[in-house]
Amino acid sequence: MPLGPTLLVISGLILALVVGHWTLGFGVSSALPTPTSWPRARLSSPEYGLQAFLWWDENVAARDLELIHDAGFTWVKQHVGWRDIEGITKGSYDWYFTDRIVADAERLGLNVIFRLDRQPVWTLPPKESRAGPVENPQDFGDFCNRLASRYQGRVRAYQVWNEPNLAREWQKCPPDPAGYVELLRACYIGIKSADPDALVISAGLAPTGNGPPDAMPDIEYLIAMYEAGAAPYFDLLGVHAPGFLYPPEISPDEVGEKHDGHRFFCFRHVEDARQVMLRYGDDDKQVAVLEMGWTTDPVHPEYAWFAITEEQQAEYLVRAFRYAEENWSPWIGLMTVISIADPRWTEDDEQYWWAITEPGWPETHVRPAYEALREMEK
Repeated sequence: MPLGPTLLVISGLILALVVGHWTLGFGVSSALPTPTSWPRARLSSPEYGLQAFLWWDENVAARDLELIHDAGFTWVKQHVGWRDIEGITKGSYDWYFTDRIVADAERLGLNVIFRLDRQPVWTLPPKESRAGPVENPQDFGDFCNRLASRYQGRVRAYQVWNEPNLAREWQKCPPDPAGYVELLRACYIGIKSADPDALVISAGLAPTGNGPPDAMPDIEYLIAMYEAGAAPYFDLLGVHAPGFLYPPEISPDEVGEKHDGHRFFCFRHVEDARQVMLRYGDDDKQVAVLEMGWTTDPVHPEYAWFAITEEQQAEYLVRAFRYAEENWSPWIGLMTVISIADPRWTEDDEQYWWAITEPGWPETHVRPAYEALREMEK
């Protein structure tokens, strides 16, 4: 194991022995957290999730949760923008939408994972307007603590940010793995102090070969996270696993030969992230696939080159679950398909072409992928 993160943890433990305890921003006095400070439940290998858009319309939410339940999936992933709850000023909360989503999911026995990101303007440095890093990571920790306190025992998992290795997702700034680890740490401590049994999942990283300032390759970013001391502050490693043009069984080695050494153009790129975990001695943790899918997009040139047919999309998704069960157990945990469609999407939205249902209200039509996943043995 490289010495960087190990020395960081050891130094922290020594500091804890010297000062005894530290006081967290949300008023909890606690010993310095270590990887074993809080319980870490293991998931079945795999478990089945679908991303949905349940925020604005309760009728759409009820319908789409029924679709997830009827498909035999047991997890729903919902994006929760920090600014949509604590958007006006620190300590002023609006829980209306999250209260409803959690209650609706409970009625169907679905596990909830909240994806947390999108900082409020009041968290930014004064010179900034709508972009920039959160000035004080503890503000995010305080928010995560309040959220986990409200839904203790009811929200099973939290994803901390989304694709921070892309500038457009990392607060409009060049990717900063160490800066992300600060937010991850603050959120982890905030959640675990309120709900020790809740699972904290690191951000899914975007598979990319692009470099700064617009992006950072996901494996390079993950290594930098570990070097910055991320290991104690997540329960499952989050990954994104689009299949691009290829069936799920193709290896990163094969894809690399086709794409000038770029190994990320395949579903099994997950295995490259797993190798980083092994390198840093983090093999006891499971992996959560936070986004997986194939697009059928004929419209957008940047995506159309790897579009497949709806029938292939259905077949590949089923085969991806089968491959993971046969080859990645027991280290694979949650696997989340994108997605039940947002009812506002049209064919002009690239997300429309990844979905396994058609958008719309009151009726929705399922695509072949939904039907195949519903019939899939689980």
